[in-house]
Amino acid sequence: MALCVSKNRFFHFQLTNTTTKMKCFVAIALTLLASSAAMAEIETTPSGLKIDVQSKPDPCDKVAGNGQMLTMHYTGKLEDGTKFDSSHDRDEPFKFQIGVGQVIKGWEEGVLGMCVGEKRQLIVPPELGYGDQGAGDIIPGGATLYFDIELMDTEEGPTPVNVFKQIDLNDDDSLSREELSGYLKQQVEAMKAAGGDQAEQATQMEDDQDKLVEEIFSHEDKDKDGVISHEEFSGPKHDEL
Repeated sequence: MALCVSKNRFFHFQLTNTTTKMKCFVAIALTLLASSAAMAEIETTPSGLKIDVQSKPDPCDKVAGNGQMLTMHYTGKLEDGTKFDSSHDRDEPFKFQIGVGQVIKGWEEGVLGMCVGEKRQLIVPPELGYGDQGAGDIIPGGATLYFDIELMDTEEGPTPVNVFKQIDLNDDDSLSREELSGYLKQQVEAMKAAGGDQAEQATQMEDDQDKLVEEIFSHEDKDKDGVISHEEFSGPKHDEL
């Protein structure tokens, strides 16, 4: 009985010495190739996002692209393993349009190019997640987020609206508190006109409008210069995707 050791793995062969050596070399080579392939699946992008492709269908028939409506299952955890959200717990996948600011930047970047049926883990640094502000009592400021995601389906999305352009009345490529407040007032009036539940939500927004403007600026005005630049704005800001 001969023993072949590679990367803490043991391979046993009951063969002649020459054959055993060849089998050892093959086993070691295959182990190293498998390890290299596994490591190659983890990509760190220039933004700092880490993408671990855990499984991918072959063939890949449908791919996620900007402007599409995506249906996904996900579980989000903090660095210590604490789960803060999961579509699986609700037994309902999450549906959103990619490329129009409906999700955090780590998702905007990390789900592009996924195949339907593909599973990934996204490791999202704070600057691509909820930054120094965090999100309520659930996600602390400066948190790195871990998302296990699976793309269930894709479909064509609606034509996106350039919200930045709608708010930026003086076309200076930045948003002031006055411009944002005026835009929110327009939205409130439209919601009141719609009636029903939207009218109730509009009343609440109207009461909290000043607070809402400050909360938006706290999150969006990254350099704290008193305006939200086109680059800082995380909402829909492109006429075409």
